[in-house]
Amino acid sequence: MQALFIGQAYIDVTFLTDSFPTGDEKTIAKDYAISFGGNAVTAAFCCAKLGGKPDLLCSLADDWLARMFLDMASTYGISVHGRKVKESSLSFIMPKSGKRAIVRCRDNDFLHPFPPLTLTGMKALHLDGHMPDAALHYAATCKNIGVLTSLDGGAVRENTDELLEHIDIAVVSDRFCQQLGKTTGQTLEYLRSKNCPVGAVTLGEHGMVWYEAGGPDKLLPALNVPMQKVVDSNGAGDVFHGAYIASYLHSPERSWTKHFEFARGASTHAIQHLGNEASLPTLEDVDRASGDFPEKAA
Repeated sequence: MQALFIGQAYIDVTFLTDSFPTGDEKTIAKDYAISFGGNAVTAAFCCAKLGGKPDLLCSLADDWLARMFLDMASTYGISVHGRKVKESSLSFIMPKSGKRAIVRCRDNDFLHPFPPLTLTGMKALHLDGHMPDAALHYAATCKNIGVLTSLDGGAVRENTDELLEHIDIAVVSDRFCQQLGKTTGQTLEYLRSKNCPVGAVTLGEHGMVWYEAGGPDKLLPALNVPMQKVVDSNGAGDVFHGAYIASYLHSPERSWTKHFEFARGASTHAIQHLGNEASLPTLEDVDRASGDFPEKAA
């Protein structure tokens, strides 16, 4: 196992339509995609597409959706360690004009404790905050043995404050800041107070503000993708996380500036495609996206 990703698994149904029906109305979608979903799950698939060898600890039911999910994971060479739930989780996603509306059907009532895993040879751990007991256990364990720990802070969860004590790379969202009632700068100070060596706040089309190793706040601008090329922004952040983990696995000696620039290219590719699977980049896709679009002005 090179890396372990822990999170909630979904099957995503993504569709393009000009309007959403209500009452007895019907409409025909212009296009659709069905794929794996979930924050850490999509990050794991991205890491695998970019040459990493991730394992995935996630929710897993005994139904036909779960069998579909396992088939997807097998295709990408991902070993799945399932934690039993009654029903698979679903997301229905409607992207439009760079935004996305989402309806989730989630079962995270776990029927068993999380499984004990052997971490020999592991180089990185990535969490999305779901499955909080497993996240905290493996984050503390990995931190103690010198394995890089990474958190996708898409939202503040029940044990986020405690979890951050064991995180090396904390990349959180604007929503995370809002839930804390803090500005971007105040959130970065909060991450510093938790002794996270690298902290970042992602701001979508406005890029990312981050720090490294006690240094000052700095900006990583987004790449300037014309709006007519933006198809589906859902999952782009998850691709960003999976890509910087893949970059770290390939070249741990590189700076975090380089890892994040690589991840930016990956997410820039992702927003131009419909659904999570089509959004996964190859190394060539990352290079192409990074070269095709200039940085936005600060």
